[in-house]
Amino acid sequence: QVQLVESGGGLVQAGGSLRLSCTASGSIFSINAMGWYRQAPGKQRDLVARITRGGTTNYADSVRGRFTISSDNAKNTVYLQMDSLRPEDTAVYYCNVDHTPRYGRRSEYWGQGTQVTVSS
Repeated sequence: QVQLVESGGGLVQAGGSLRLSCTASGSIFSINAMGWYRQAPGKQRDLVARITRGGTTNYADSVRGRFTISSDNAKNTVYLQMDSLRPEDTAVYYCNVDHTPRYGRRSEYWGQGTQVTVSS
């Protein structure tokens, strides 16, 4: 099993910045990719940004140019730097890990979620 611990959410005014962190621990063998998703009330959970072990990134169109995803493979940690925040960025942000164990199936794991609220 892989456990994810997120931190860094909070309340910020529009135009401000926040940095989210997520660290994976447990029976880690090979992390293929780490990412962030978000879910606003009454909406589906959507991809925000994702980074592969090799460093390839992809972003949702709505955050490209404002958010930056990065990772520290040695620490099994992924970061999301969020700048120029907008009220529509308000959501619960979830960390996601794509993991291959030494034995068994490739699986995805989710963090508990961290609230990001952007006031206008």
